[in-house]
Amino acid sequence: MTLPIPSWRRLLLGALAALALLGGCATLDEKQREWIFQPSDRTWSGGLAAAQGMDEVWIAFDSKLSGAPVKLHGLWIPAERADAPVLLYLHGARWDVRGSANRMRRMQELGFSVLGIDYRGFGQSSKVLPSEAMAYEDARAAWDWLATQHPRSPRYIFGHSLGGAIAVNLASEVQTAAAGLIVEGSFTSIPEVASSYKWGWLPVGPLITQRFEAGERIGGLKVPVLIVHGSADRVIKPELGRALFERAPEPKRFVLVEGGSHHNTNAVGQGLYREALAELFGHRAQ
Repeated sequence: MTLPIPSWRRLLLGALAALALLGGCATLDEKQREWIFQPSDRTWSGGLAAAQGMDEVWIAFDSKLSGAPVKLHGLWIPAERADAPVLLYLHGARWDVRGSANRMRRMQELGFSVLGIDYRGFGQSSKVLPSEAMAYEDARAAWDWLATQHPRSPRYIFGHSLGGAIAVNLASEVQTAAAGLIVEGSFTSIPEVASSYKWGWLPVGPLITQRFEAGERIGGLKVPVLIVHGSADRVIKPELGRALFERAPEPKRFVLVEGGSHHNTNAVGQGLYREALAELFGHRAQ
């Protein structure tokens, strides 16, 4: 979820009001998917620059949800070490994968080979309105692709914002096949995000179909979990990241990056990331 703060809040609050009015409308689910994902084939200028030089990846599979063929586009940046662990990067709303290229490069600097993908509806991936179920399926397809391409490498899952909820779901599916889960600037569920805002008293929770119940799923994980949040995140409040951490099983670690926003925590907290990766996962960049 990467809109500027006032715009994102206005969009969410407007959506909540509309949900209350559209309770019986057949298009309610589609409207939620549009509001939550904000799918786009665009990115910001910094993302365009950071994505330069990354390798393009194409992942094809047949959807079990629709039976239709799917094509996912991704970006790949290998680590300097041939035996480096690999990391699947799952981005948030609005921008395509290029918008996360700076975060991908920072994780590469920390010793990972990184694959970032666009869900259906984003970038050059198959053109369809994304949904929670589709995003979960796309993440699993990318994970399985990594397994075939790098069968001997430890594999990690990373999710930012909305991608954090997708990452938690993927970790719940693959369990010990993952070496670890890293979640930044994320939340326990969409209804709890909605309730954290000024108009959160509106009774729209039962109407939300795209729920992303990461808080329910994280308790059953069998992998180490690192939760990172910026103290100045005004899009997804730090309390939601802390609540997600509290519901996770051990081993786990919560890192609050002082001064980190929804957009720059990964940069501001690079040193804290390095320490946490070493302490929790035994991973040290070389």
